[in-house]
Amino acid sequence: MQYERGLRRRVVEAVRGMTLSAHPGEVVALVGASGAGKSLFGHAVLGMLPPNARATGEVRLGGRLLDEAARRRLAGRGLVLLPQGGSYLDPTARVGAQVRRAARLAGRRDPAAAAREALAERGLEAGVERLYPHELSGGMARRVVGAVAGVGDPAVVIADEPTPGLHPEAVAAALQGLRRTADGGAAVVLITHDLRGALGVSDRVVVCRAGSTVDEAAVADFAGDGAGLAHPYTRALWQALPGHGFRAPAEPGAAS
Repeated sequence: MQYERGLRRRVVEAVRGMTLSAHPGEVVALVGASGAGKSLFGHAVLGMLPPNARATGEVRLGGRLLDEAARRRLAGRGLVLLPQGGSYLDPTARVGAQVRRAARLAGRRDPAAAAREALAERGLEAGVERLYPHELSGGMARRVVGAVAGVGDPAVVIADEPTPGLHPEAVAAALQGLRRTADGGAAVVLITHDLRGALGVSDRVVVCRAGSTVDEAAVADFAGDGAGLAHPYTRALWQALPGHGFRAPAEPGAAS
């Protein structure tokens, strides 16, 4: 629900027919153009939509149907969001305090040790614990956010655009971190525009367009000119990459 002029309201159906499954031990990439509903879908799964939004559909964890209240209870523990940037950190609290708090909420027996381990796993030295978010570089802030999200060994991780703005080495490290999280037993949903990067760590690729999922493809099918890709939109996304013709896929409603 949104307002147009004055008190006039309208209902916008931003996401419809969006379906995705992720199993323990795998990374599933959710890709599509900007505005396709990828991030909104991730927030809806976690029950984190704004008050003027309404969601319908089913979310299951281990075969058990979760209503919105159950998803909110699991948020930050069984179900976690790895958000886009460091703006999700509390600017008034030191890094160590924030990661320790996440560990306590996740039920870790020794929150301090769990926090140190989570930071170290992401290549952050002990001194980072004493810093405030404004003292971190962009890449460090993203790694701290990753430590907060992963400190409780969650069952499901939804990583919402974790790599934009990072240099290539940091991008590779972030993606490999998600791969390790999956290899540790979690189900990871990687929401991203970086199709090529996602292919290096993902097991499957789900493609969405205009608020709906339109295809699911094997990583091995993204090769050559994309002839192995069955859906024309998935093939168009692949061919839009540099080196593959750089041809932008037409969006719904575009003139032919």
